Amino acid sequence: MKKNILVVDDSALMRKVICDIINSESKFQAKDVCRDGVEAYEKLKTTQYDGVVLDVNMPRMGGLELLEKLQQDKIKANVIMVSTLTTKDAEITMLAMERGAIDFVTKPTNIIEAKGIDFRNRLISVLEAVYQTRSQVRRMQNFSATVSQKPVTPTKLQKGFGNKLVALACSTGGPKALQSVIPYLPKDMNAPMVLVQHMPQGFTKSMADRLNEISPIRVKEAEHGDVLEKGCVYVAPGGKHMRITRNRDGRHVVTLSDEPAIGGLKPCADIMYESLRDCGYDEVTCVVLTGMGADGTKGILSLREKKDLYVISQSAETCVVYGMPKSIAETGVVDSVVPLAEVAQTIIKNVGVQ
Repeated sequence: MKKNILVVDDSALMRKVICDIINSESKFQAKDVCRDGVEAYEKLKTTQYDGVVLDVNMPRMGGLELLEKLQQDKIKANVIMVSTLTTKDAEITMLAMERGAIDFVTKPTNIIEAKGIDFRNRLISVLEAVYQTRSQVRRMQNFSATVSQKPVTPTKLQKGFGNKLVALACSTGGPKALQSVIPYLPKDMNAPMVLVQHMPQGFTKSMADRLNEISPIRVKEAEHGDVLEKGCVYVAPGGKHMRITRNRDGRHVVTLSDEPAIGGLKPCADIMYESLRDCGYDEVTCVVLTGMGADGTKGILSLREKKDLYVISQSAETCVVYGMPKSIAETGVVDSVVPLAEVAQTIIKNVGVQ
């Protein structure tokens, strides 16, 4: 049975392009379309869709306002935003994640791009990954899970714990997931955190700024030459690879590069993890959250050859896409498989506070 997708966009041309893309896949169909949030709200009050592809800027009611209405009325919908690369739209898209959107795709700037393979592949891959994960979760609920989840007992924050670093990777569903992790880390966390989220340039700064606003811990988009400090989260900028290198004085700094994308990814988590092989930290706490593919697994396995690790993987049932966490969990090196709501607590349980 095909998954029914609602397309909401004020441009008739974009509605047609998006519908054509969705209808070209045997798994999906886009029978219903809306020109703005007002029409979509009326549809969603009476009809349940498997997914909603939602534009950001529309007359009468935009995407963010629609999400707020759905949240107020407790109407559930799997929403994928379609956003331009402007700073304003990036900021709105980050707020949309807080209001319930599960991911976004960047909007083409012209009809040639809209009909191009990159936009098509990105949209379909997000839809397929989300529904593949939902199917996996249902199977795991009906049968026994292949990866056992270790219980985490709440404890008070502890001091000490030596010289540690937290290195986190996520992709599809990550911006929303991070809002259930970063704001729950204390400002005196006894470690710096380096973070790779697969996003375009501009979106990572908006995400970092928004997380900084709502978190006690400091969050910033990483800049070349940043010296890592405890109690700060450094987000790899979109369109750059991030490595952590050690200076002669023993301090660790951010090194950004314009090297080609790895498997279409830039930043790439594998590069970040592999760069830590020669770091001076006693232990690296590796965290892998929701995302497509397997980025992070190769890098963590390489890092494990040289460093003591504590590896945390997000549980399948709380992932938007159970790809990256599944990949690392299947290697057998994971120390804790935990629901999203327990990730922050598990990090602090391991690294402590100053």
